[in-house]
Amino acid sequence: MRRILIVGSSGAGKSTLARAVARRLGLPLIHLDRHYWRPGWVAATDADFRAEVAALAARPAWVMDGNYRSTFDLRLPPADLLVLCDPPWLLCLVRVLRRRWAYRAKPRPDLPDGCPEQVDLQFLRYVWQYPRRSRPLVYAAVAAHAPEVPVIRLRTRADTRRWLATLPTPLR
Repeated sequence: MRRILIVGSSGAGKSTLARAVARRLGLPLIHLDRHYWRPGWVAATDADFRAEVAALAARPAWVMDGNYRSTFDLRLPPADLLVLCDPPWLLCLVRVLRRRWAYRAKPRPDLPDGCPEQVDLQFLRYVWQYPRRSRPLVYAAVAAHAPEVPVIRLRTRADTRRWLATLPTPLR
């Protein structure tokens, strides 16, 4: 496994898992939020973001975390594995609120400079609706763009620990 895509709801643990997997396998880590957002939460243009994601996905190895459904067609075909972080929505909501509190005065490491942690009603609604609206779209994207890519669904911390334990450690 040289290209691992990690997706899931906000608060599902994507970035934390991506860091652990990258460290364990000795692979480069890509947080898509750092490539999409500009200071002040200004979004990249679709064309610029797609071009950047295409270049990132073409690299020989990576662990990439982030949803950005509009780029699944670029990221899924080269992926060796898709990991869906999928804990219950209430746990994701609690984690989002806890993360907001933890990063109230310092920048989050997986966000670009000038994008302080924020939570609003629209964001909370996204977390609540993820299982019903977004999860099926992940599976549809796999079926449409890369049906041969294996999908691992992690629902609990125990699932995550067990799966991480199966990963080889890099030879040094």
